[in-house]
Amino acid sequence: MSLDTWLVYLLASIGLSLSPGPNGLLALTHGALHGHRMALFTIFGGSLGFMLVIALSMFGIGALIASSVTWLVVLKWVGGAYLVWLGIQVWRSPPLGTQMAAPAAERSGASLFRQGLLSAATNPKGLLFFAAFLPQFIDPARSLVVQFFVMAGTFVATEVATEFVLASAAHRIRPWLGRVGRRFNQACGGVFVAIGTALPLRT
Repeated sequence: MSLDTWLVYLLASIGLSLSPGPNGLLALTHGALHGHRMALFTIFGGSLGFMLVIALSMFGIGALIASSVTWLVVLKWVGGAYLVWLGIQVWRSPPLGTQMAAPAAERSGASLFRQGLLSAATNPKGLLFFAAFLPQFIDPARSLVVQFFVMAGTFVATEVATEFVLASAAHRIRPWLGRVGRRFNQACGGVFVAIGTALPLRT
């Protein structure tokens, strides 16, 4: 993966991490209820779940490409259309801070880890997103394993950093999200629309 392609991928990963989603909401909620240190269990559980989903998506895509590189072109165009649709949904979604769940009983670290893992690994929208997103960046001439570690590592790093900020400043961030969250969602949605429109056109 070239540096410019990786930078586009990084920008998109940050946009996904910051846009409304079950794991971001979970980190925000657990940070407020249990403190940012306990919320790390949630965050790391979610990170493992994302690694599994990315692996499933990427190696499934790799198997299709191995049978015919034409599949990569098809996946890019279908995935681009899905990313445009997703961008519109993110644009229209309510701010993350307004969706926070009601207080819950104290939880163990293992319980929080398991909830984060299941939230990421069992979310069908996550699988759909990565199946649409990853083909835009896969180079069939390069090692799929190396590309997996670069892409998965980049996404997980941005997700951990974003969710930790949300969890650490949950009480202070919520009012801010209520004020500017919708405009921020529109910015993230715009990123997805731009990626879905532009990247399939790349050779």
